[in-house]
Amino acid sequence: MKEGQPKAIELSEYRVPPYLISTTELQVDLNEDVSYVTSTLTITKNPESKSDSHDLVLNGSVDLDTQTIKIDGRELLSNEYAIEGDQLTLFSVPPSFELETNVALKPQENTALEGLYKSGDMYCTQCEAEGFRNITWYLDRPDVMSQYRTTIQADKALYPILLSNGNEVARGDAGAKHWVTWEDPFKKPAYLFAMVAGDLEHVEDHFTTMSGRDVTLQIFTESHNIDKVDFAMTALKNSMAWDEKTYGREYDLDIFMIVAVESFNMGAMENKGLNIFNTSCVLARPDTTTDAGYQRVEAVVAHEYFHNWSGNRVTCRDWFQLSLKEGFTVLRDQQFSADMGSETVCRVADVATLRNAQFPEDAGPMAHPIRPGSYIEINNFYTATVYEKGAEVVRMIRTLLGEDNFRKGTDHYFDRHDGQAVTTEDFVRAMEDANDADLSQFRYWYSQAGTPVLDVSDNYDEAAKTYSLTIEQSCPATPGQDDKQAFHMPIALGLLGADGQDIEFDIDGVDVAHVITDNQYTAVLNLRESSQRFVFSGVNEKPVVSLLRGFSAPVKLNFDSSRDDLQFLMQHDSDGFNRWEAGQRLAVAVIQDVVAQIQQGQTIDIDTRIVTAIGALLDEAVNYNQQNHSAGGQIDKAMLADMLVMPAEAYLAELTEVADVDAIHTARDAVRLLLLDKLQGLFLSVYKLNQSSAGYQIISSDVAQRGLKNVCLSYLMMSSETEAIDLCVAQFESADNMTDTGAAIRALINCPAEAAVAPREKALTAFYERWSAEALVIDQWFGMQASSPLPGAMDRVKNLLEHDAFTMKNPNRMRSVVVSFAFQNTVNFHKKDGSGYEFLADRVIELNGINPQMAARVLSPLTRWRKYDAERQTMMKAQLTRILDQEKLSPDVFEIASKSI
Repeated sequence: MKEGQPKAIELSEYRVPPYLISTTELQVDLNEDVSYVTSTLTITKNPESKSDSHDLVLNGSVDLDTQTIKIDGRELLSNEYAIEGDQLTLFSVPPSFELETNVALKPQENTALEGLYKSGDMYCTQCEAEGFRNITWYLDRPDVMSQYRTTIQADKALYPILLSNGNEVARGDAGAKHWVTWEDPFKKPAYLFAMVAGDLEHVEDHFTTMSGRDVTLQIFTESHNIDKVDFAMTALKNSMAWDEKTYGREYDLDIFMIVAVESFNMGAMENKGLNIFNTSCVLARPDTTTDAGYQRVEAVVAHEYFHNWSGNRVTCRDWFQLSLKEGFTVLRDQQFSADMGSETVCRVADVATLRNAQFPEDAGPMAHPIRPGSYIEINNFYTATVYEKGAEVVRMIRTLLGEDNFRKGTDHYFDRHDGQAVTTEDFVRAMEDANDADLSQFRYWYSQAGTPVLDVSDNYDEAAKTYSLTIEQSCPATPGQDDKQAFHMPIALGLLGADGQDIEFDIDGVDVAHVITDNQYTAVLNLRESSQRFVFSGVNEKPVVSLLRGFSAPVKLNFDSSRDDLQFLMQHDSDGFNRWEAGQRLAVAVIQDVVAQIQQGQTIDIDTRIVTAIGALLDEAVNYNQQNHSAGGQIDKAMLADMLVMPAEAYLAELTEVADVDAIHTARDAVRLLLLDKLQGLFLSVYKLNQSSAGYQIISSDVAQRGLKNVCLSYLMMSSETEAIDLCVAQFESADNMTDTGAAIRALINCPAEAAVAPREKALTAFYERWSAEALVIDQWFGMQASSPLPGAMDRVKNLLEHDAFTMKNPNRMRSVVVSFAFQNTVNFHKKDGSGYEFLADRVIELNGINPQMAARVLSPLTRWRKYDAERQTMMKAQLTRILDQEKLSPDVFEIASKSI
């Protein structure tokens, strides 16, 4: 390593903190030029620490201008401490003392958006993971928990609203300034500290908890957005009621506040009692927000609220345990969303996210277990592995134990560890202890990286009336882990007879966790061995097997289902997820056929079974009966819409050894064009049948109807016919909601027909002029153009960067162009001239000096160079090398680029 390059932090080197901080009192004096933070800490030697040093090392930042340091009221001499970079060392401190420090800082210059910074005219904070050290000197680690009392002072005309964690206990005036004191009665780590100062409006509501306590609910935002927070308030109240009913968790403070912030690196932050949200995750109004946007608001509001217990009341001991709170809480918000809408549709969305984001991560240079063994920069581990795969691992525990026993385990976990900073091991042990279960082998999910692969074969013995499955599991090598132990995982399956109904079978002697019999007959098997055979008796006919129902384990499945069987499962499987999955597997097989034909220079010949299967779905949509969409019969419109969507190009690439991005794109389009050619009348009928003159409502049936209609529109707009373009323009001009408006303009943007050019430009201009004052809508405008797969994308994207409304300093605006292009526009990002790679490297280098955390997050497409052909590999590695050659490279970017190359 070059001198000065950051070194890794190892889980194996964890030691308890040498000192503890029982109380933290902060005086924050906000000014337009220089602000001041005075912290008074009650510090004692940790009796559990084995360190014999009497020095205390505190975390800070090179941007802290330290004014004074006092111990027990006495200002320290220069030889009693040392400041070296981001560390303050206090020499020979007593075993118990009061430390006071006063620092000056300039939040308005903090473009990294970590610690205290300004978003527009508002002061706000982001302290997870290690942002608090940018505010004051502190033991900034999650296992140091303290009670906080915070006083904020600011100009009362500019900043009439002053907020922090807990309950307000005092306020007053000081000339042109005013001050407010907040006190949090619960101990918390520094990463959960928050404060806000601004000229804000709010809406207020109340919630009565299950024990009868009244809680005040407030959502704050700038005045021009106050009409967009009502849905978030409803989502919050629904979340509170759901958490009481499902997990028995009651809110514990007198007030719960949310603040919407325009410049924010993350989606939202669960700071105790004062959640700070990216505006994109809290603001919603029908004419500015799509159905997907509403669903995101609902899910994120729930996620951050649920953290009050799974993250705040019980927090993580160290950052290696991040999935303890995030994986568990993602599962909780997934359950909530499923209960608020369609369980199957939500499960499809969860799995699609896992496959498109986490599976590539598991196969790349940054592959890591959900409990990593080391890291250089913790911000780089806010990953799909920690969140989405972490949720899948907790879900597997729930599947293995059953819903009621899982609830016993969570109750035991919360009761045992309330007020503590704990580990993933503590979580698993609580599950075991509450249920007298053995999850020792299951623990490999926490320590082993990679996506397991299941190779499955079957056999039916007609004479013996037995059906057998042989399952072999393996897991590819990942960085630092060549050999893997066999995982323990639940395999949920059902057997279907010729009539399409589930067959009941004898499971005596089979290693089964339990059987689900509600509207289906599903056995949950315990797969524990590298190779394991399961034999089911009493099977009176050769069945069609439905494997991995509900996607019971986060794995890749190799099973040679015939295409006829996949069509059969699409029509009859009682498991909604597996109906969708059968369709996806059929589509994958057909598209892969076409890819091979393109690569071999053959005439494209598409298996027409895909036409038959999609045609049957469209027929079902035409004949849809709102009262008849139970399992095994018709399915809801939201599910139909999902089943009409072809597998994503990113997922198709992930299924190949070497991704031929051009052939994949061409093949996928060819299949969609064939479907349009053969089924155009049905697509048009379904589109027209699902138009509605009723006003917009964010209810599940209406969301499903709009979704189905707009999927059909996306197919119709692949043609060059003016009728389809006229239909699309008419929808754009008449729509009263952003779901339909956005679907229409996106279809125009992606339409390859020459006849679409003029309407597209007219629509883009009209859209921008109509919504130029709405930041989140303009983010959509940027994103739709940057993600268009049509030729000329590089010029379009560069022009967008020059637009007056674009800035790299706002994460939402940056993501709308850079992420939309590099992550979603596969065919153009991987253009053979390498221009996409150079573009992304330029943006990473630029962001490195503005916001290193965002720079590291947008870098990931370049890290997947091993997935592509030799020529592309060379160009991608060249850009990684160019990034690494930059002076003053942040630890965030260095870690990912160096591990990738």
